[in-house]
Parts: sequence; structure tokens; C-alpha cells
Amino acid sequence: QVQLVDAGGGKVQPGGPLGLSCVASTCTDNIHTMGWYRQAPGKQRELVATITTRASTNYADSVKGRFTISRDNAKNTMYLEMNSLKPEDTAVYYCHLRIGLRHYWGQGTQVTVSS
Repeated sequence: QVQLVDAGGGKVQPGGPLGLSCVASTCTDNIHTMGWYRQAPGKQRELVATITTRASTNYADSVKGRFTISRDNAKNTMYLEMNSLKPEDTAVYYCHLRIGLRHYWGQGTQVTVSS
């Protein structure tokens, strides 16, 4: 059973930065794609960003140019650097990976952007 522990959420003012991390209990060297998702109140969970083993990245249009996803396989850790945060970025953020047909999720970390 793979466990993902995501952390780093909190409250930040609009325009501010915040960083998230996700530590996996398994070696991430051979996990092709890892990603971050988020779910705002009353909305469906949506993709934020993904990163492959070759560091190829993909971002939701709403976060392009503001968020940066990265991974450190030596530490089995994935990161999400968020800048220029907006109130609409408020959500619970989840890290995700898939091994074969099984999906694994972090427990979620709350990000609140508010003045």
C-alpha cells in the first residue's frame, strides 16, 4: 500500500506565494506521472499540474505562469510552488500518482487565499 503525505497548505494573502510538498512511501523513480489536483467547495476535483519522470510538465490554464511543479526522486517527493495566488485558488490540494491501475491520493492540504 502506497501512502502519500502532502503538506504545506495554509492561509495566504492574494498575490502571495505558498509551497506544497508530497512525500511518497514508495520509490518514485519508475512512476511515470505524478500530479497535483485541487477541489474547491462545491466543485469537482480538477487537475492542477502533472510531471513525468523526464520532467515534462503540464498545467491547467488557470495556473500557467504562476505555479511550478517539480519532483525529486531521490527523496520520493513532489513539490508545487505557487506564486501570485488568487482567491479562486482556494481549495484542498491533493497529490496523486498511479501505479498500474491503482490510483493513490494524499490526504489533502487546505490552501486559503484571502485578505
